[in-house]
Amino acid sequence: MSEDTRSIELTRIAENHYRATAPGGASIEFGRGEGLMTPVELLLAAVAGCSSIDVDTVTSRRTEPTRFDVSASADKIDEDGASRVDNVHLDFDLAFPDDKDGQRADSQIEKLVGLSHDKYCTVSRTVEHPTTVDFSIRRD
Repeated sequence: MSEDTRSIELTRIAENHYRATAPGGASIEFGRGEGLMTPVELLLAAVAGCSSIDVDTVTSRRTEPTRFDVSASADKIDEDGASRVDNVHLDFDLAFPDDKDGQRADSQIEKLVGLSHDKYCTVSRTVEHPTTVDFSIRRD
């Protein structure tokens, strides 16, 4: 592992119900069932969240947005029985105050979304590039 490794711990709560916990203690429950986000929905949330943080960090230096909503969608596809998502799309719905600072923040949106996509968002860049995923198994 690298010096800059990211990690979570996953614990089964019940059938198809899991809790992921980050090293700092933050956690989220997910799975399959009522009231739970699926892993694919979490992936979309991660892509949208990563880019949102990039955009929000810079625009909030100028002013607070009056609206900051992002929706994420993707097509689930089947490739010979193996599923994955493709065509991930983010739709930013942003508004800023109608003043000088709001106009300056608004004028940066296209550039910031582009930089997030091309350079800063680790999640979307990982999804777009081939990424090694391996595993190990421990048994008692």
